[in-house]
Amino acid sequence: MKKYLVVGSPINHSLSPKLHNYWIKNNNIDAIYERQKIDEADLKNLIFEIKKKRIDGANVTVPFKKKIIPHLDILSPEANDTQSVNTIYLKNNKVIGHNTDIYGFESAIKNFRFDVSGKKVFILGAGGVVPSLIFALKNMKALEIVVANRTKAKAEHLKVLFKNIKVVNWGEIPDFDMIINATSIGLNKDDELNLDLKKVGNKKFFYDVIYSPSETNFLKNAKNQGNTSENGKLMFVYQALAAFRVWHGIQPEINDETLKLLDL
Repeated sequence: MKKYLVVGSPINHSLSPKLHNYWIKNNNIDAIYERQKIDEADLKNLIFEIKKKRIDGANVTVPFKKKIIPHLDILSPEANDTQSVNTIYLKNNKVIGHNTDIYGFESAIKNFRFDVSGKKVFILGAGGVVPSLIFALKNMKALEIVVANRTKAKAEHLKVLFKNIKVVNWGEIPDFDMIINATSIGLNKDDELNLDLKKVGNKKFFYDVIYSPSETNFLKNAKNQGNTSENGKLMFVYQALAAFRVWHGIQPEINDETLKLLDL
């Protein structure tokens, strides 16, 4: 039986095992997918286990998407361009780091029928998934990308990868068509971003990378002000689909049953 993992810290909120094991069963694959909380010191051993074929693949989540890179043999072009890895597998005895977050985000936004082309996008946060969001937004021809992070230096560091983005101080609200919460603020139901977004008007697109809980306060407040709001579940589903395809060579089906499984 093959074994797959999702690793991170925290990890209990992850729905990856539910989704992957559903697809594994539907496609009659002899495998199991589990979640595992790890520390940074465990990353080296994870790669060792993959090289020894005791683990057949892994998804990497917060806060290890960048920290895993020094332990890998090869990066896919997408992972190299973003310096962010969320999917790992073994090929020709080399451990490869791949990025399916880009595909996941692009596919989700297209599914929502929101046209990013020519739009101004404001991103809150500068963590592991943000380079993937910026990369995808550039693919989709966003007019302007502005980033704010509580530690400004971390946001400024993104300019090493993406020279044309703008960075503003946390609390400063630029003009935008779309705003993305890419922080972890919202994982707990009482979390508040404490940003004054009441004056931005309505008919904006508020997107939260968080998918559990399904409606963060960030999204709830946006909806109350007459804005469009979407959570990160479809991005999660599409990035999982891409990882599944890499590992098993099979395109799993996304249907009503799949979405119901995740309480979409």
